[in-house]
Amino acid sequence: MNNISKEDYLSVIFKFQNRNGEIRPKAIAQKLQVTQAAVTDMLKKLAIDNYILYEKYKCIRLTPSGEEFAINMVRRHRIWEVFLQKVVGMPWDKVHEEAHKLEHSSSDDLINRLEVLLRYPEFDPHGDPIPSKEGKIPKIKKYLPLSDLKEGESGTVVRVNDFDEQFLNYLTELGISLYEIILVKEKRNFDNSLMIQIKGKQWNISQKLAENIFIEIKKVKGA
Repeated sequence: MNNISKEDYLSVIFKFQNRNGEIRPKAIAQKLQVTQAAVTDMLKKLAIDNYILYEKYKCIRLTPSGEEFAINMVRRHRIWEVFLQKVVGMPWDKVHEEAHKLEHSSSDDLINRLEVLLRYPEFDPHGDPIPSKEGKIPKIKKYLPLSDLKEGESGTVVRVNDFDEQFLNYLTELGISLYEIILVKEKRNFDNSLMIQIKGKQWNISQKLAENIFIEIKKVKGA
């Protein structure tokens, strides 16, 4: 990603912070695909601007002003993703990069108008919640990564990670989309890979793939 801005950093910190509201600099570097030195330089600037709490060798936390800024950027991005998919007709593996370009050049007024046009969507095409203009985040259903399901368990896809276009494109090839039902037919102990069933078709997938698909478990009658 070229010309990574403070908005990008704050969005990543918000999206990937743990339950305690913290994230390690190394994780930021991995998500943005930049060096740790570059991350350190930006974190120092964000701390000076009072967007984050930063101490060397410690986890990063957003300040109230940093969180407000990040939520607004995430809101812009996800509303643009919904618009690009529903109105423009772009597939879900293409909307992320386009939305990233548009979020930086949009006014809050435009985003608010898009939200009305789209009838106040609560989730983006990948299942991530869209903050309201007041900063409230829709309640997320309880879910587990597909990799945690046992043989014979099934559930509905409620979210997928949107970090990689190739990953999303591959999910499309497998027939995996939001609200699709997946049944775990077999789970292999030696490498934690899975055989899954979607619409009557069976596929072998890796543990890494399964860890990035999130499922709301449903009870099933037989396999």
